[in-house]
Amino acid sequence: MLKTINGAMFVNMMHSAAKNLEINRSKIDALNVFPVPDGDTGTNMSLTFQSAIKELGQCVNNNLGDLSSAVSKGALKGARGNSGVILSQILKGLCSVCKNVAEIDTRTFAKALKSATDTAYKAVSKPKEGTILTVCRAISDSAAKCRKREFEEFFEDFLAAGQESLDKTPELLPVLKKAGVVDAGGMGLLTVYRGMLKAINGEKVEAISVEVPVTAVKNDEIPAEHAELFQLGRIEFAYCTEFFVINLKKKTTLADIDKLKEYLMGIGDSVICIGDLEFIKVHVHTNNPGQALSKALQLGELDKVKIENMLEQNRALLKKYEAEKKEMGMLAICSGDGLSAIFKDLQVDRVIEGGQTMNPSASDIADAVMKVNADNVFVFPNNKNIILAAEQAKELVKNKKMYVIPTKSVPQGFSAALAFDPEAKPDENLVNMLHSLDNVTVGQVTYAVRTTKIDRFSLKEGDIIGLDNKKILAKGKEIEDVAVKLVDTIKDKSHEMINLYYGSDISEEDAERLKCRLQEIYPDCEIESYYGGQPIYYYIISLE
Repeated sequence: MLKTINGAMFVNMMHSAAKNLEINRSKIDALNVFPVPDGDTGTNMSLTFQSAIKELGQCVNNNLGDLSSAVSKGALKGARGNSGVILSQILKGLCSVCKNVAEIDTRTFAKALKSATDTAYKAVSKPKEGTILTVCRAISDSAAKCRKREFEEFFEDFLAAGQESLDKTPELLPVLKKAGVVDAGGMGLLTVYRGMLKAINGEKVEAISVEVPVTAVKNDEIPAEHAELFQLGRIEFAYCTEFFVINLKKKTTLADIDKLKEYLMGIGDSVICIGDLEFIKVHVHTNNPGQALSKALQLGELDKVKIENMLEQNRALLKKYEAEKKEMGMLAICSGDGLSAIFKDLQVDRVIEGGQTMNPSASDIADAVMKVNADNVFVFPNNKNIILAAEQAKELVKNKKMYVIPTKSVPQGFSAALAFDPEAKPDENLVNMLHSLDNVTVGQVTYAVRTTKIDRFSLKEGDIIGLDNKKILAKGKEIEDVAVKLVDTIKDKSHEMINLYYGSDISEEDAERLKCRLQEIYPDCEIESYYGGQPIYYYIISLE
């Protein structure tokens, strides 16, 4: 029976939890209440945990302090989606206690679970019961009362309390009851702790390799002349060295060329060493160009030698970058090349890809903010499931101020960008952007991913549905008909403009036909259609 957890067991528990979460992520995804194609709670939690595991892999010892800090840091960097952010906070709270001891007993773990609950609740501005938070609290309350010293029974007791709490989530959140599901985040948390228990019991969880995705960034978002700037201060090898080896010595073999390549890899990076017994082409970034040249001289004569000081190049780039720095900049998150282009037209400095089913991590957002050449950066998440990750990204941003404008949709992001005044102060722009969000009413047209009853609709998988940010408002078999119903539901007398942003599955002809149909219904409104290129959502509709 296990009475204390050391560093090695801590590592096993974290790996087992991550594997168990990955194995069950599709089941957790399926619990998402809305039957739209964004059931990603399990995916976001799994990717967040995988980021923690990646950071854990950098530890060179089994010191609990170092291991706990790695898990906390990795989860923070990789947190994506609301569920992932809350999981990262749970791990942060858990590890804040574990890092201060040489070994963990059940009393210490109970304190860690309480810390996890407190930290998670603080991370959410308006905590809702019937969610992962409720399950987390039930687990820590049970653990605090448990007097068992063996971890096997200790885990079994608080997991039973957690399961009981999860089973009651539909009674606390009517939307869960209507959908006939328990809370997905709560299920994910239990899956994490059950994975830990498997490690304690010596059970093996089937290994699954998950590659943590990197958020796509448009290549033209940084001027080409600045592309290398962000390596400044991280350049390990200062000199770009290029040359040819010609007139090779008679005793030279192909094996000697391989040995030269191996040597170059030992003194630098970005190595190219190709050729035959006629000549060899060499490229290497190194701090010792002379060593590279001397080694190559053993094989033959040197020709067309070129050595460039990359540090000096970057100093020049940095000087230019600083000269061009602005007081304020903007960053938007969206999916769809058309939407991205519109943000660019609105003078948004950078656009990173993200949205439903593809939430960027806190680290992705922070990295993008750092690459905006401004001291103050306004961030438009444009999705309610990205706002929390954007807020968490603030902890990763250095030497500049980041403002998160809580845009829940792309049209709100457009409105915020239009409210930007480069002549105003940052705080003044913040207020204007926040006020601009109230001027936009947004609807979206997509499809149901499962058969269910919700918001007074009986839906079948594949039905076309129209929704706002809160609930489903229309359904049907034809995309255009549903779009018309949706506009009819969300439009009021104050609206004078209707903008249609059509997705990748809609042709320009289809969008034009919908525009004409709506123009006949609302002759006093100005109606425009724009290519958005977004996946999943046939139309994003804004009314102003």
